[in-house]
Amino acid sequence: MIEALGERIRATQTPLVIRAGGSKDFYGQQIEGDILDVSGHRGIVSYEPGELVLTAKCGTPLAEIEALLDRHGQMLGFEPPHFGTASTLGGTLACGLSGPRRPHAGSARDFVLGMEILDGTGQHLKFGGQVIKNVAGYDASRLMVGSLGTLGVLVQASLKVLPKPQSELTLQFELDETTALKRMNEWSGQPLPVSASLWQSGILSLRLSGASSAIMRAQAKLGGDHHLNGPDFWRQHRDHETAFFSGDLPLWRLSLPPSAPPSSLAGKQIITWGGAERWLKTDADAAEIRAWAAAHGGHATLFMGGHKAAGAFHPLPRALMKYHLRLKGQFDPRGMLNRGRMYPDF
Repeated sequence: MIEALGERIRATQTPLVIRAGGSKDFYGQQIEGDILDVSGHRGIVSYEPGELVLTAKCGTPLAEIEALLDRHGQMLGFEPPHFGTASTLGGTLACGLSGPRRPHAGSARDFVLGMEILDGTGQHLKFGGQVIKNVAGYDASRLMVGSLGTLGVLVQASLKVLPKPQSELTLQFELDETTALKRMNEWSGQPLPVSASLWQSGILSLRLSGASSAIMRAQAKLGGDHHLNGPDFWRQHRDHETAFFSGDLPLWRLSLPPSAPPSSLAGKQIITWGGAERWLKTDADAAEIRAWAAAHGGHATLFMGGHKAAGAFHPLPRALMKYHLRLKGQFDPRGMLNRGRMYPDF
């Protein structure tokens, strides 16, 4: 199938919209073009539980990969969101999205060992390998993560996986926003088995993962109430299935230093990643939101809904955009792949 996809890219004179499951079509700018369907390029290529390495074609459903790993007591360490049953490995890596465990285990990019892509000329390129020591120098494999398919069609990836924790426990604390941020920052500097955090409406939820003995010691130290529905609670928030994410108001994702102060922006919010990620439901002006984020060392993405005229992603400085355009020119010289999904000229 790789050859057929490459031939399609080489033959086209019309921009191509890369799609497998389509579960993340909402993410990024609205784009037009002919669909390049990669959903048929699927399947597990190899899996070595003892080596903690899995290689799969990028049209493989995420649920299929996680089910296989679960049977061997393992997991994807970056805990990727699904946003529906159609979610695939390629779309997950192309969007670069990570879930609640990200600040404690690493991002999607951190787990990629090797990647195969089709560039904008239809050429089949291979980067990296199946062991960490192969990742050196100009790391094109990880460059593809989060590029939204603008640099190439992801066709295969090798990932490092992790053992599932022996035990997990979710604690909850009644705290205002300021105190919750302070506690999350304090706890992040301590040897605690924290694997996720979330603050909403005066409640801070903290997930502990690891050996049962370590969790018991941490619980005795921290206190809090034991939340019985831990796994469902974190999955629902990860996949935006809770009431907060419903409705017509635009959804913004703010990426900030964990020490950033409470938001002065209008709207409802959820704080995750120890204060580094903040979800905001608001109809506030895009310029106001981005100015506040930038003033506190971060950036803001219009994640879902709203009008994309202001751009889905935080505008890049001119010097940085110059490098982005150079990369686009090297990997997709004709500008055929997901043109405009990140930025109008990209």
